[in-house]
Amino acid sequence: MDIEKTFPDFKLSVQLGGEQEIMALLGSSGCGKSLTLKCIAGIEKPDRGRIVINGDVVFDSERGIHLPPQERHVGYLFQNYALFPTMTVWNNIVRCVKAPKAERGRIADAIIQKFQLESVKHLHPRQISGGQQQRTALARILVSEPKVLMLDEPFSALDTHLRWQMEQEIVSILMEFEGTTVFVSHDRDEVYRISDTISVMHDGKVECTGTREEIFDSPKTLAAARMTGCKNISKAEKVGDFQVKAIDWGITLCTEQPVSDHVKYVSVRAHHFQRTDAVSEGENTFSCHIHKAIEEPFERVFVFSFDADTKDHTKLQFEQPKELCADWDLGACVLHIPPSKVMCLE
Repeated sequence: MDIEKTFPDFKLSVQLGGEQEIMALLGSSGCGKSLTLKCIAGIEKPDRGRIVINGDVVFDSERGIHLPPQERHVGYLFQNYALFPTMTVWNNIVRCVKAPKAERGRIADAIIQKFQLESVKHLHPRQISGGQQQRTALARILVSEPKVLMLDEPFSALDTHLRWQMEQEIVSILMEFEGTTVFVSHDRDEVYRISDTISVMHDGKVECTGTREEIFDSPKTLAAARMTGCKNISKAEKVGDFQVKAIDWGITLCTEQPVSDHVKYVSVRAHHFQRTDAVSEGENTFSCHIHKAIEEPFERVFVFSFDADTKDHTKLQFEQPKELCADWDLGACVLHIPPSKVMCLE
């Protein structure tokens, strides 16, 4: 797809492509993720551009093509599941089966068994749990034989204790699906566990695309760093081929990779700081001041600055497993940042 759609206060401009894989659109609320899915599905009409699914042109503004949703062979799992409230689970599924009438009941029964819905197949959506509603909605989509499967924040409506179970069930289903899956989320952990490739969206655009390892290990933009959980980000400027000044932190960092002329920010993940005994001659080793320790279930998060006076320098975070830092005190310390962990952002 290569499309644009303009609103009075927002513009969607998306270039995106995928094959037989699980693709994730990762971005904050309001960045255009769900709108992108609706354009693929035909629910929203772009102002201009082109969308091709399995070689079939479903939208082309120059040629005047805009196929309706039912002709695009796209399965769309809405956040609220959009089940028919007056129909039973079985009827919700059987009406979407693409097969001769005599075969529809058998196919519906088979997928109901596969999705473990036998005990509720004669109940209405209001009578079953959120997890069962989700499985019903997904089963209904799959019997329609879609070419593309789209999941819009599929776990947002579930209680926390159900999310892990449902995630594992959905992943096993997606592994069997032979088409392309587009999965939308603002949860970095869900995206990392589920997807093969990730496209980071910000302000109506896809900023970067890569494998999950590429996006998490080496984000290239500010939005990508933030969405993948990086808490320590400073404005930056290039001061050498392998040196960047972290303006907000008041330090200069050495990098493993050449610094781009377009660098605007520098970031370091909280778990990449290493505590040492004393300042050495090595690069990226600094005296710091720990201001506070925050207890997490399995880690301690230390709030620190590169100067005891925090009026002029930003506070940062580093974290360690509790068993490694049980006896650490507040106050002065020395931290090292491996050059390979310094991330320069555009």
